[in-house]
Amino acid sequence: MDVNLHKSGNPGWDYNESLFKSIRINLSAVKARAAEIGINRSVKKQWQAAWQLRALACIDLTTLAGDDTPVNVTRLCVKAAHPISKDIVKMLNMNEKEAKLTTGAVCVYPNQVQVARETLDKCGEEGRSLPVASVATGFPCGQTPLGPRLDEIRSAVKDGASEIDIVINRTYALSGNWRGVYDEVRQMKVACGNAHMKTILATGELGSLRNIYKASLVCMMAGADFIKTSTGKEGVNATLVVALVMIRAIRDYYALTGYKVGFKPAGGIRTAKDACVWLSLMREELGEEWTRPTLFRIGASALLGDIERQLYHYATGCYPAMGQMPMG
Repeated sequence: MDVNLHKSGNPGWDYNESLFKSIRINLSAVKARAAEIGINRSVKKQWQAAWQLRALACIDLTTLAGDDTPVNVTRLCVKAAHPISKDIVKMLNMNEKEAKLTTGAVCVYPNQVQVARETLDKCGEEGRSLPVASVATGFPCGQTPLGPRLDEIRSAVKDGASEIDIVINRTYALSGNWRGVYDEVRQMKVACGNAHMKTILATGELGSLRNIYKASLVCMMAGADFIKTSTGKEGVNATLVVALVMIRAIRDYYALTGYKVGFKPAGGIRTAKDACVWLSLMREELGEEWTRPTLFRIGASALLGDIERQLYHYATGCYPAMGQMPMG
């Protein structure tokens, strides 16, 4: 296979159906492994607080609502740049570098990208370093013609998005047209330019674990820098069973190409405990590097609030009311 270089990120490979055509997945084994991770992984005391801070740094703090306005996007951006209240920072005795901790990114609709970028640039050093991620390509369904989907990517990048979360064509995937999926994602990668591309599989709508593995590998071949479980709008979103299949695809792609593709679960991850389980999964299956925001993100809107509450509890021994946790 020939490597096809892009300006940045995963270079992608030529389409090769032989790599996944005969894939078989042992459902019982996958479920058993997922159950083991979900039940038996826990950390306590200072290690728990450290893992919670690691999870915080991996959050794509998200608002994808029909009633989004510049006001709530601005509040979200300020919170992303300063995710922990100054009181908690003092109580945790965090050093200067740790006190500048931010979320991994802010994720918004394309028409809110400019507001998000301008707000973050006003939030000091922390805000200026924070990437803006934008969903695109007819999110969440992707049921629009390819031309407008590509234009949406270019528009978001022009307005300041440095990460683009695209959705794949599920019609192609469900009908077995993997070449069609590859060709579209390839064009989306080119449209992203220097922006990193996260490819949303919408696993709850793909029908089988085999389809999920195939979609994962095809998207990585096409140049995806991350593969992402779901839009958060499906009936079933991020699950450990689905994650294991996608993570094993990442591992296989790395063995073939030497390129490390990131992973992003999204939808339904709301508690600090959940986040630590996901970090355990990444560490055990892929290694320490995949527990950092360069290769791991969590798409969430409510998770940050619970992490902040848990850190407050670690520092004081009691839980605050949610009203005591400021938005920025």
